[in-house]
Amino acid sequence: MTSSINGRKPSDIFKAQTLLYKHLFAFIDSMCLKWTVEMNIPNIIHDHGQPISLSNLVSILHVPSSKAGNVQRLMRYLAHNGFFEIVTNREMENEEEAYALTVASELLVKESDLCLAAMVECILDPTLSGSYHELKKWIYEEDLTLFGVTLGSGFWDFLDKNPDYNRSFNEAMASDSKMINLALRDCDFVFEELESIVDVGGGTGTTAKIICETFPKLKCVVFDRPQVVENLSDTNNLSYVGGDMFSSIPNADAVLLKWILHNWTDKDCIRILKKCKEAVTSDGKRGKVIVIDMVINEKKDEKNLTQMKLLMDVNMACLNGKERKEEEWKKLFEEAGFQDYKISPLTGFLSLIEIYP
Repeated sequence: MTSSINGRKPSDIFKAQTLLYKHLFAFIDSMCLKWTVEMNIPNIIHDHGQPISLSNLVSILHVPSSKAGNVQRLMRYLAHNGFFEIVTNREMENEEEAYALTVASELLVKESDLCLAAMVECILDPTLSGSYHELKKWIYEEDLTLFGVTLGSGFWDFLDKNPDYNRSFNEAMASDSKMINLALRDCDFVFEELESIVDVGGGTGTTAKIICETFPKLKCVVFDRPQVVENLSDTNNLSYVGGDMFSSIPNADAVLLKWILHNWTDKDCIRILKKCKEAVTSDGKRGKVIVIDMVINEKKDEKNLTQMKLLMDVNMACLNGKERKEEEWKKLFEEAGFQDYKISPLTGFLSLIEIYP
């Protein structure tokens, strides 16, 4: 049986409606994630030492009894999405359901070695997330980024003018760096035989500290905006330098660009890469540039991974940046004067690219 709507089957129309509604209400996914961080639920379960019952959780949260059912519904949905596991506590008379952490919610336990709660708090701040209501207005503005439309300035200028949000952003980037550090521990081949490295846009030095600990003979410089590094202290083989990567980058055997180039247009990336090339070819040396970023590969990646990368590409478009395919990366490297490159897998969605002058 077919419908009268473009000859579509009712089953196909209903399936399309489900897809539409899934994305229509997708913002609730983010808000539920924000809620669990704000309520500190991952820490509560972690500190409890075992799965926690709904009644116990509600008691700890001091939630009115009239809202206990709503807590249960939120937890059920978060569990369905993989953030908690629902188990049955058979020691209780009514075999009450209890909630246990999963790998995803373990990443939200504050003060843990690998914690992304700061990323949730930063990205879902209404100042940032609210800007996405203005996509229509932004798409008609020839020169402005989305944040230029909504905040009255570029994102980086906004950070400079808002210390509290700048601090939140730096904490978020530091938390993400810890995830990358986990992958870098198995990348000895990247850093062996290097005597010096500059981490451009290295923030407060989260990644640089791991590199220094792993390779104590390697001299590491964290290079970032002056206001980011001005109050940070040097150590034996780690130092901080403030400056502008578009003007010059300290000389070294290697330059690290960790999740930097996706923030910028092709034209700006070429400018940055040319400065990197100058830094690693000083005094006749032929060092390398190490890029950690996404490589879109729709033909080889599974659908969910491609969806994540394309989602990030839309996100970066709002900053006038982009996620790139290998052929797009290659074009940038060649236009910046590099001769060769090698791509290696790093994390689930990030790759490590070594570029040679």
